[in-house]
Amino acid sequence: MITVTNLAIQFGKKVLYKDVNLKFTNGNIYGIIGANGAGKSTLLRAICGDLEPNKGTVEMAPGERLSVLEQDHFKYDNFSVMDTVLMGHAPLWANMKEREALYAKDEMTEEDGNRAAELELKFAEMNGWEAESEAAQLLQNLGVKEPQHTKQMAELSNNEKVRVMLAKALFGHPDNLLLDEPTNDLDLDTVQWLEEYLGNIEQTVLVVSHDRHFLDAVSTQTVDIDFGKVTVFSGNYSFWYESSQLALRQAQNQRQKAEEKRKELEEFIRRFSANVAKSKQTTSRKKMLEKLNVEEIKPSSRKYPGIIFQMEREPGTQILEVQDLKAVDTDGTVLFDNVNFTIEKGQKTVFLSHNPKAMTALFEIINGNRQADKGEYKWGVTITTAYLPLDNTEFFNSELNLVDWLSQYGKGNEVLMKSFLGRMLFKDEDVQKKVNVLSGGEKMRCMIARMQLKNANCLILDTPTNHLDLESIQAFNNNLVNFKGNILFASHDHEFIQTVADRIIELTPHGTIDKLMEYDQYIYDESIKEQKAKLYGLED
Repeated sequence: MITVTNLAIQFGKKVLYKDVNLKFTNGNIYGIIGANGAGKSTLLRAICGDLEPNKGTVEMAPGERLSVLEQDHFKYDNFSVMDTVLMGHAPLWANMKEREALYAKDEMTEEDGNRAAELELKFAEMNGWEAESEAAQLLQNLGVKEPQHTKQMAELSNNEKVRVMLAKALFGHPDNLLLDEPTNDLDLDTVQWLEEYLGNIEQTVLVVSHDRHFLDAVSTQTVDIDFGKVTVFSGNYSFWYESSQLALRQAQNQRQKAEEKRKELEEFIRRFSANVAKSKQTTSRKKMLEKLNVEEIKPSSRKYPGIIFQMEREPGTQILEVQDLKAVDTDGTVLFDNVNFTIEKGQKTVFLSHNPKAMTALFEIINGNRQADKGEYKWGVTITTAYLPLDNTEFFNSELNLVDWLSQYGKGNEVLMKSFLGRMLFKDEDVQKKVNVLSGGEKMRCMIARMQLKNANCLILDTPTNHLDLESIQAFNNNLVNFKGNILFASHDHEFIQTVADRIIELTPHGTIDKLMEYDQYIYDESIKEQKAKLYGLED
């Protein structure tokens, strides 16, 4: 349990929040949401002691242990992978080091012997004898294979380090757990494992994430940072989003009577509660909506970008045909081979692979930016495309301001360009910024504005939710659901895939799996799991 009392944090004249009084209790998972800059990560830093608040206190119950997902991926480069994970349980690690030092002595005194006996007792109480096997299992579940466990952290890729740091945070069943963007760099299978893992623990968990499906799957409570306040609501992200949108519509309807509003809100709560109870998500097992209150439902101050893709030309029946395509990475790894598919009119297709480089290679090939190692592709004559690449660095090596930058990609005067930028939440003074100083999120919003100018009838999106905040992801997602043209995309956002895709093509080194079905059905289908094992060469 974590108790926050009269907390206040400000930087210079900017007050993030004040008079924050919260109690985070065991068995609940709190999803922390808020606009960019609202102070989500700052709140976690204040709770774990990395940041001194301007006022107030943070306390845990006596004897409880706090664990944090650290963001410094180089901090443990001089340690082995296994030792790094074990260090996640600080009392156990200290015990192990002291025992090692005692047993390394040539001669032990009587005092040393007594101390060693004390340490052995505490070591057993902390399940020290099972520690390495527990750590190894965590690493395996997070995709870090056994040969990696004895390596130095410095030898690992950044992606592997992220997984080790997550294992370190989870190790030893801490009483209180703080997770800042825990799904970053995880594949969809590992995220699914993490959802199940968190759903079965009874500790106190606080999590910041831009992954809506993950928040929905694990959160029993939502901590909303808005209007300079920090407020806890019952329910997950989807409940907060849909209820805040409903409250906003009600607030805009001046003629709706108070009693009608209350009945509408109560019916919304009833329907949402029924849906959660039927779901496979972990929150359905934790009774997250048992204390819902109509008075909790308020409009939000969040602003959502206006992402609107329109087609200038109706596509014909021939969209894209791919025959016997193959791509090999620079190190000789086969990314995919024997890829054959025909995209039908109106289809929204997600491409999956165990190797994320496979989707990028495919998109680069069909956009003419990369030569295939074998095979060919053919677009229909009526098809116009707009491509959102994974790496947009080359687009922003420029001293141009936002208006001049965007003008390169479409016809129209300065007023029109400003209107497109305004849709993407760039204010008057923002449009004069040079594009080479933009943040990752701002660059993505510029790239989306660039795509909208094309009025294409086929959108190609390589991991489109990267660097975007929840509001931009939600707006992007909503528009793609309603888009009438074709979409070819890759994503690690479960909700994005589930709500947009009606076709799934998985790229493997030995062919494809091609299914017309929803993503949730795809990931739980046992026959598909067997087919994947064969194509990836993972059979026993």
